[in-house]
Amino acid sequence: MENKTILVIEDDAMNMKLVRALLTIGGYHILEAVDAEAGIRLAEENRPDLILVDIQLPGMDGLTATRIIRKTTALQDIAVVALSSYAMQGDEKKAEEAGCAGYITKPINTREFIETITHYLCLGERDVR
Repeated sequence: MENKTILVIEDDAMNMKLVRALLTIGGYHILEAVDAEAGIRLAEENRPDLILVDIQLPGMDGLTATRIIRKTTALQDIAVVALSSYAMQGDEKKAEEAGCAGYITKPINTREFIETITHYLCLGERDVR
């Protein structure tokens, strides 16, 4: 899966550092945004292979950003995976309803993270909502 580009929309510096380190080990090219608006702009400009988006972001939340991405013709076939440390009951369903292909809880399981990312990259257009 080398040479794949993953956009990470995450406002927490420590979480971004961990995700960056794991994706770098996995051989991925990484784009980073600290808020939804910047993330959507980066997605439009760079068309990543996968988008990881934190649900709780300053300003526009990650689920609203996902809905915008799903409505953007040039981005519709890119899988979006929600990241959340606030695993409240119903969050996974809300992420699915917003158009997320999956949901990863924080703290991130570092042993399974790259395998999970590879799974979502392999989904391609088949399971993107």
